[in-house]
Amino acid sequence: MSIFSFNPSWMTALVLALHLLAGIGLGLLYFHALRRNVGLLVGGGRVVLSLALTAGRFGLVAVLFVLAAREGALPLLTLAASFEIARRLVLRRAREAVA
Repeated sequence: MSIFSFNPSWMTALVLALHLLAGIGLGLLYFHALRRNVGLLVGGGRVVLSLALTAGRFGLVAVLFVLAAREGALPLLTLAASFEIARRLVLRRAREAVA
């Protein structure tokens, strides 16, 4: 049963807003860690640190997406959409830094 079954509409909006913020935060953290991981691999950094960073990224994303999925389709979609928003923000920032 979804958490939205018995909640008032203001609480539904609050939960979705929190998922939106969580998705953007998760996405920014994920893509920052990805950039650092690429820097480690290209710059000849420590392989163990690179593997740990990769495992941490994947683990955190998996846990938060599973938790959102347990709450229902709408929280999961909100989290996924905001994760995509964060990806676009990071890519825009990277393109501006190159140009």
